[in-house]
Amino acid sequence: MPRDARDVPEVAQDWVLSDPPERPEEACGVFGIYAPGEDVARLTYFGLHALQHRGQESAGIAVADGHTLTVTKDLGLVPQVFKEADLVSLQGDLAIGHTRYSTTGSSSRWDNAQPMISTIGPNAIALAHNGNLINTLDLRDHLKDNGIRFRSTTDSEVMTTLVDHFTQLHGSIRGGIRETMKLIRGAYSVVMMSEEALYAFRDPYGVRPLVLGTLPNGWVVSSETCGLDIIGAEFVREVAPGEMLKVSAAGLESEQAVPAEKPSLCVFEFIYFARPDSVFDDCSVYEARTRLGAAIARSAPADADLVIGVPDSGVPAAVGFARESGIPFGEGLVKNRYVGRTFISPSQYLRQQGIRLKLNPLRHIIGGKRLIVVDDSIVRGNTSRKLVDLLREAGAAEVHMRITSPPVKWPCFFGIDTDTQEQLIASSKSVEEVRAFIGADSLAYLSVEDMMDAIGRSADRHCVACFTGEYPLEIPESMRRGKLSLEHVG
Repeated sequence: MPRDARDVPEVAQDWVLSDPPERPEEACGVFGIYAPGEDVARLTYFGLHALQHRGQESAGIAVADGHTLTVTKDLGLVPQVFKEADLVSLQGDLAIGHTRYSTTGSSSRWDNAQPMISTIGPNAIALAHNGNLINTLDLRDHLKDNGIRFRSTTDSEVMTTLVDHFTQLHGSIRGGIRETMKLIRGAYSVVMMSEEALYAFRDPYGVRPLVLGTLPNGWVVSSETCGLDIIGAEFVREVAPGEMLKVSAAGLESEQAVPAEKPSLCVFEFIYFARPDSVFDDCSVYEARTRLGAAIARSAPADADLVIGVPDSGVPAAVGFARESGIPFGEGLVKNRYVGRTFISPSQYLRQQGIRLKLNPLRHIIGGKRLIVVDDSIVRGNTSRKLVDLLREAGAAEVHMRITSPPVKWPCFFGIDTDTQEQLIASSKSVEEVRAFIGADSLAYLSVEDMMDAIGRSADRHCVACFTGEYPLEIPESMRRGKLSLEHVG
């Protein structure tokens, strides 16, 4: 039988720096393991540590021992949520874990933290989801009309409820997952578990990543290969679009639950989301970012004294720019790695400082220099504007911004928090108008073609909709208008 390992806490009010995040923010990281005899809770904890960059608002781990399924989750970073006593108490043969950035559902609600848990008769399932469904409202309304009550505001709970419902109808969890995958639309990479088995499944377009690895006595699934590396698991392959996996005492079982569609892995995994030490389809994220920097050095050169990158994803791109251009690379910005989300409100004065809480310029490095500043994207423009001001205050003689992606002009509906076009500065301003707004001496972006050439991928095998407006599947008009009656879910 399921149980929550702690009572629902009183929720503190979280805060965000004075402006919304400048970069696109990703939905979540997921991790799952089946390894009898191993400390699966502790291995999942380390896996979530490696995936912390994918979500900093809440974290959770579910563990099962063949009879009981236990879930511990809370708001906050992985080390804030889990203490040694928590890990010691979570005993079992299999586990799943989740780190969350909310794109659907309020971030300050404990109920929206994952894994989600549901009962199927005397048994239980727990589910953790990365992505965003685009037909959540219709499914939720249908379930509510049939007497289903919801505790959270997430599409992940809708998915869990559907699996529960179809499992009871078909008599097997695999049948429940299969029927659920036929109904849900959008982006989803999911890890799920019963008391006895681990499951993983991925949407037929493969928008969000999911990889499979192996241990000497078990199997691991993770959003990224860095989650495998941290626990010494060996990478096997990516979970295929539309595929469902089951891992149990019977071993690994795979089936194509729904037909695969046009491959559409989000290209922002290479540009910004993924950790630089991760690999997708034999492509090193770090190397892809250095090639992006080299590409924009060729397409948009500038006379300058120093190339710097905006931490973290802009740094390897700046290295690539420097190598290609022959202009020296330097570390001009130091990142405070312990800011992010917090439950301790800063003073109004500190909130007004905004970017200073995250980045501090090295004045003796950049003073009097003509700078090329390499970053991965400009979304709303406010943070870029503050960054340029910060560099000028630190003594920079010139600031030339170079962006290793095209202008973000279209909203994302698949798990990134840019769901209305009005949020995107490039949707209504020309490159010159954006340059004037952020106060840079010059500004240049990569084209879609140069970006894909640098990554070494084909645009027709990736989702580039935020640059082109061409989505891999049809978006409901209500979502295009940004008029959702359900809070955004992650």
